[in-house]
Amino acid sequence: MGLLDGKIAIITGSGRGIGAAAAKLFAAEGAAVVVSDLDQGPADETVAAIRNAGGKAIAVAGDVTDPAFPAQLIKTTLDTFGGLDIIVNNAGYTWDGVIHKMTDKQWYAMLEVHNTAPFRILREAAHFIREAAKREQEANGRANPRKVVNVCSVSGLHGNAGQVNYATAKAGIVGLTKTLAKEWGRYNVQVNCACFGFIETRLTAPKEGGEKIAREGEEVELGIPGQMRQMATMLIPLGRPGTPEEAAGALLFLASPLSNYVSGHVLEVTGGSSL
Repeated sequence: MGLLDGKIAIITGSGRGIGAAAAKLFAAEGAAVVVSDLDQGPADETVAAIRNAGGKAIAVAGDVTDPAFPAQLIKTTLDTFGGLDIIVNNAGYTWDGVIHKMTDKQWYAMLEVHNTAPFRILREAAHFIREAAKREQEANGRANPRKVVNVCSVSGLHGNAGQVNYATAKAGIVGLTKTLAKEWGRYNVQVNCACFGFIETRLTAPKEGGEKIAREGEEVELGIPGQMRQMATMLIPLGRPGTPEEAAGALLFLASPLSNYVSGHVLEVTGGSSL
């Protein structure tokens, strides 16, 4: 028996990094997983890995910032699996710059992907969740527990030089989380944040020679300068960055029955660092 047997989970940004690790872990624990990613190739790779291990998964590729995408994502999930129990809002990226050099495009891009996209996905999912909860309450006296896990960052809690846009957006997802925990408690939905520190992904890889992505008609450099990586590692009591698999473990806890009385909480996953 897995922790998520019979559950249906959407995980955005799950073609790579933390999202891919979470998708594989959720599937191994019995969930049917909807792998959502901007790029079809990485989404298909995650789905193939899950299926090869005996799990259930489908890919729904698309841009979470597209206003039409949430309806497509939720409809495909319901049409394929007949329900929805878990939503993990993980998709995102960074577009750094000090404030006097930051453009409006950089500012709004972070709000779009980290705030507006999760808001639209959850708003779209609300139609199913509310009606399903009402039916379950009428039939059983209580709705089945469901989970929303929003991915935050220590930048949103403590700030980070060069990330005024990203930090503001990640602070905003905390407000969304705490508010929705109050609104959806009546439907037995637990809504929480997983707040990550230094996890080894392409967003924290060395910026020198790192990856680039095309957004808003521009090339965005991913990663952080090597010197900053070294300094960040020195501030972690465990002495190292976390792995995507370790980050996925926190998401599993917040998505599982182990957290049925945890809601409106921000779980810091930082290796002991408070910065």
